[in-house]
Amino acid sequence: MAKNQTRRDFFLTAPLAAAATLSLSETILAPSAEAQTVPAGQFQLFTAANLAGIIRGLQATPGNNQLSGSKTTPFTAVITVETNKSAKEFEYHEHRDHIFQIIDGSTNYELGGTPQTPRSTGPGEWLAPATDGARSLTLNKGDMLIIPRGMPHKRSTPGTVTLSLISIQDVPRA
Repeated sequence: MAKNQTRRDFFLTAPLAAAATLSLSETILAPSAEAQTVPAGQFQLFTAANLAGIIRGLQATPGNNQLSGSKTTPFTAVITVETNKSAKEFEYHEHRDHIFQIIDGSTNYELGGTPQTPRSTGPGEWLAPATDGARSLTLNKGDMLIIPRGMPHKRSTPGTVTLSLISIQDVPRA
């Protein structure tokens, strides 16, 4: 579980990252366009029509569309559509927080607990086959879930879900 200072930093940073991805922009994408690299200090705008086009494409071929962000930015924004998909293991991250919002459909999460036999998959990235004491919940259209760094989580979607994910991360210092 994250330390108090890290949680405080997360709750201070999360609204800023969300606002950054939703702000008005000088860069306007056509409904079928992919996100482009945007120079520092500029905005991106994804209109309702842009997002509807992205979601239609993902509904035809489920997967992810990264709208914004990179390894050098403090956040990424992704739209995901998945059908009949279940994670095999819990994951958790030392340097990333997640904000999920369900756009359509529903999905199930298992959250928290103590990871059992965890293994590192890279710097600050962990997987565990199980956790002791996880809580289960179902998210439906319109629901939002905030998962702070360090919290094990696993998603399973027995039907179809469309969701947005904003991932807030520590930025490597130069």
